[in-house]
Amino acid sequence: MFPVASCRWQSESLRKQHESMHPTCMSTTLQAGGGSVMVWGMFSWHDLGSLIHVEQRLTSTAYLSIIADQVHPIMLMAYPNGDGFFQQDNGPCHGARIVQEWFQEHEGDFTTKSPDLNPIEHLWDEVKRAIRQLVPQPSNLTELDSAIHQAWCQIPHITFQHLVESMPRRIAAVLKAKGGPAKY
Repeated sequence: MFPVASCRWQSESLRKQHESMHPTCMSTTLQAGGGSVMVWGMFSWHDLGSLIHVEQRLTSTAYLSIIADQVHPIMLMAYPNGDGFFQQDNGPCHGARIVQEWFQEHEGDFTTKSPDLNPIEHLWDEVKRAIRQLVPQPSNLTELDSAIHQAWCQIPHITFQHLVESMPRRIAAVLKAKGGPAKY
């Protein structure tokens, strides 16, 4: 899930401490009427999935629809032996009863994994950086939506392949930190 507010970027994770007042780290905010664009996306070592536009907010029913209609067929095709892994993030709708029940009903098709190390956050950062560099910046929701999709499609294969390949190192770092903060 990638909520993006028009003309406002929440990107403290990309800024260094001493840069808090640097002009490139300042953001414009609208008092009212800014709106937002929300998309849901997935990736594997092989490819980026399509971005799915989410109306308003991602409810458990909408999320279940995405999983059942979009993710499940892809997982069955890519991993016919049920040996694929699907890693969610910490979205509140992921823990909803109807979503958990659906995963239990389909547990032989693929395995869900802990959200704690979900590497998709790094791809959202790539998209945010690409949009921040646009001149002029998107001035309405249609332009913002288009910019998000274009930035997503331009993420190089090597970027998401490296994220998948980094998972053993990520897991080792979290284990070493005994579940505490790690560089990932």
